[in-house]
Amino acid sequence: MKNNGLKNAVAVLAMFCLIIAVLITSFQAAIYGDTKYRFYEKEYERYEVTEELNMEMADVMAVTHYMMDYLIGREEVLSIETMVDGQRQDFFNEQDRLHMEDVKNLFLGGLALRWWLLGGFAVLTALFVWLKGDWKRWIPKAYFIGLGIFGVLTVILGVLFASDFTKYFTIFHEIFFTNDLWMFDPETDYMIRMLPEGFFYDMVMRIGLVFAGLLVLLFAAALIWKWVIKKKADKI
Repeated sequence: MKNNGLKNAVAVLAMFCLIIAVLITSFQAAIYGDTKYRFYEKEYERYEVTEELNMEMADVMAVTHYMMDYLIGREEVLSIETMVDGQRQDFFNEQDRLHMEDVKNLFLGGLALRWWLLGGFAVLTALFVWLKGDWKRWIPKAYFIGLGIFGVLTVILGVLFASDFTKYFTIFHEIFFTNDLWMFDPETDYMIRMLPEGFFYDMVMRIGLVFAGLLVLLFAAALIWKWVIKKKADKI
């Protein structure tokens, strides 16, 4: 009985690793899935960013492309000259550079963590098989259990963010950043004018939709797997 409990725990933990890896992939897909950043352009139009910055949309998009290249490691220094507020100057200031360096490290760290999680998923699955677990039956079952637990946590977080996005967005920053460089002044910081709070709310919703879509695909795959195994068992 204890051995069965261990095997089941290993299987569920493996699925947790997989689901968190899918979450990280959802972040990357939502943020970088469109190389032309059409979502960003629509958001800029929605929140009248060009008027706030006194910039042309083409210049805002050029800054966006450069910033996104920096965040994923394709550019080393966050610095680009453009026409903003009626004069040609560097769009980013020193606080922008320091904070975005933190964001870059967090993002790239998350992408690296995904590979560790996938490795953990593979190792735990192999361990489950080595423990002589019925992997054909338990793989889909473990996914359903992991999805249920993670789904409850996701719903709780979703309700919290929907109830007071500003409050929990602030808590997020306080958890993941050890300084107050993320606290910008719209009067002096162009970046916060380009990326208002509404933009981040919409991005969180976009990430959530991508995550839900990927989980549904895995759910469908698990159901098909379970159905195939049952059909084979019925024939025996």
